[in-house]
Amino acid sequence: MTTDRKGAMSPEEIVAGQLAAYNRRDLEEFLGYYVEDVPVFGFPSGNELADRSGPAFRGRYERLFADSPGLHAELLSRAVHGNVVIDHERVSGFRDDDTARFAVAIYQVGPERIEKVWFVD
Repeated sequence: MTTDRKGAMSPEEIVAGQLAAYNRRDLEEFLGYYVEDVPVFGFPSGNELADRSGPAFRGRYERLFADSPGLHAELLSRAVHGNVVIDHERVSGFRDDDTARFAVAIYQVGPERIEKVWFVD
């Protein structure tokens, strides 16, 4: 993600960019789409997931990308409402496990980056 373009990107473009960086396992680009110390919550509980939030966010994805060379998230559907983007994904290649998992992520996007994330429990 280029720094001079971030502010001109829509919430949907920001979320799409982080998904593309995730699929390339490009940690620095992926992290560039999030505010520093992004909070991550469970939905509907609303509890912050300490092992996924803030400082733990970088480490979690650094390990995941290193341990999962076949990691890939396929976008099944996306809903956009203002600055909220909801993705339904089919994710495969976790640590060389071919079993696909389904994930729903809700992103609250600020002017330049993703500011909060909820993962559906």
